[in-house]
Amino acid sequence: MDKIDSDIMQALLANGRASINEISESVGLSQTPVARRIRRLEQAGIIIGYTALVDEAALGFGVSVFVSVKLDRQVDEALETFEAAVTAYPEVVDCWLMTGSRDYLLRIATESLKTFEVFLVGKLTKVHGVASIESSIPLRRVKAGLSRAV
Repeated sequence: MDKIDSDIMQALLANGRASINEISESVGLSQTPVARRIRRLEQAGIIIGYTALVDEAALGFGVSVFVSVKLDRQVDEALETFEAAVTAYPEVVDCWLMTGSRDYLLRIATESLKTFEVFLVGKLTKVHGVASIESSIPLRRVKAGLSRAV
């Protein structure tokens, strides 16, 4: 990726709704080459989509909890069962298959600790194959980002 592509990516990361004209002004290139470069970045799979950032707390989901899950077996069937279950739960915002002592790391977003408890006891602990769960409650976010900047 050259400097212009990197500058275009920075502009889009700062404001995904920026117009081609605004991006072209910020990178010092006319609109046609900027549009062509953005299209090329999309076709190459570097830009995979555009989205709105949402304040979860403003929507009533002010509590985030990180949950580490260990399965009783790490076989394809157990992984597929767990992943299908958590994919269906709107409370699960992020889910990562991990290396190390735990199999999955999840971020759960709920209204309160009480609704987290209801989710944990009523849903997550009932997923077939879950051997153990460890929850951690973050105090504050120190850094936030959707992707690594170029």
